Amino acid sequence: VAIDQALLPISKLSTMLRSIIFYTTLLLGTTSTAAFTQPQSFTPITRRNSFLALSTATATSEADIQEAKALLCRAAETKLENPDRVLDALESLEKNCKKQHKENPAAFSKDIMDNISGEWRLIFTTGTKERQKKSGGRVNYFPLKAIQTFDATVEPKVIENGIYAWNLPLLRFSGDFDFDERRRKLEFDFDLIELFGLIKIKLGRKEVAKIGASTGLGSANNEKLADNGRRAFFDWISADENIATARGGGGGLALWKRVDEE
Repeated sequence: VAIDQALLPISKLSTMLRSIIFYTTLLLGTTSTAAFTQPQSFTPITRRNSFLALSTATATSEADIQEAKALLCRAAETKLENPDRVLDALESLEKNCKKQHKENPAAFSKDIMDNISGEWRLIFTTGTKERQKKSGGRVNYFPLKAIQTFDATVEPKVIENGIYAWNLPLLRFSGDFDFDERRRKLEFDFDLIELFGLIKIKLGRKEVAKIGASTGLGSANNEKLADNGRRAFFDWISADENIATARGGGGGLALWKRVDEE
């Protein structure tokens, strides 16, 4: 079912989407809290980037990359790794992948594009910088089922981002993306919102950016970019057969797990 956006003002649509997210959190809260809250057995620690300390400033360390990826794979599978160590691993991976990209940008970017197509579940996010300030810098596993889908095998390349209750897409954004190999930058626009897998609303990128910022699904920085005629973006870090990592335009780091094909 397609709905003319003119019949549904942005303010009302934003309120509707915030309600969907709120009630989804309540609905899934009894199961998601146990799955994504740091276990009591963890001992609180003062953040110390042990991964970064292992890296040298003069050479890329493949061993450091593999060590960071191993921890992130465990976090993606179990959601039991200490969030501080997950963040350390993300920062280490980002630092060392930047070095590898500088050494061979074409090969590094080709590896990302060869692996990015498919469905990815958001496992861990630091949130945007503004949200980190509001939350006092706390980071943790993402409590809802959020699936990001990329298809780099078609033109234009396709991107989707959705919030699900079990297998039902409560809210899904769709659009297209491009990848700048030189800068590892994945730039995208959403121009379609889908509710409950049934109702489709066609919107301009500025409207989608405003909705994303107002509902917390996107960064306020994306709205600023849209106002200036620029696209939202990720600075991509890695993508392989198991996990993907990136830093969003709002400054937050993210870890995704590949959704296994049934």
